[in-house]
Amino acid sequence: MEGTKPVNKKLVAALSGGAVLVLALTGCGGGDGNEKLDAWAKEVCDAVQPQAKKIEAANTAIQKETSDNSTPEQVQKTDAKAFQDMSDAYKAMGAAVQKAGPPNVDDGEKKQKDAVKELDSLSSAYASLKTQVEDLDAKDQAKFADGLKDIATELNKLGKNGSDALRNLEEGDVGKAMAKQPSCKSATAPAAQG
Repeated sequence: MEGTKPVNKKLVAALSGGAVLVLALTGCGGGDGNEKLDAWAKEVCDAVQPQAKKIEAANTAIQKETSDNSTPEQVQKTDAKAFQDMSDAYKAMGAAVQKAGPPNVDDGEKKQKDAVKELDSLSSAYASLKTQVEDLDAKDQAKFADGLKDIATELNKLGKNGSDALRNLEEGDVGKAMAKQPSCKSATAPAAQG
């Protein structure tokens, strides 16, 4: 089992980067009485929180599989399910931001569109990682470890590129309004282990 260990650790580190991305959806700061914006933030935060939890659970599953002496088959199965869950979660987040409409701020429409596009593209990226993991040859330890290495590289890229539009969505008043929502606060509570 030695072969997959270090690679799995890399995978977990890369995934934790991805989790940070979701938590980027939860701003911080005070806020000033913009009721429309507060209502928007509440709708988005309430919808995003269960998805953030789902992504966190997927991360945890991968970490657990990594720390146990798991066979490549087990790792493959767990990772594939985790990537599917993440794909579903990002898709649901995109739908939530879409449904909430543009936030009541300057450039709200552009910010909303960009964030939805980004969340949808993250959803597709994780769906494609799921296929990649399923296509690995779990019977060949060395090949499997190499394949995981490629997936970890992809994940790193996702973590780096993935959050610009989300950060942009949360700048200024939007972030402040989101920070006031209990559901957004609790989504950030568990820090990503990295």
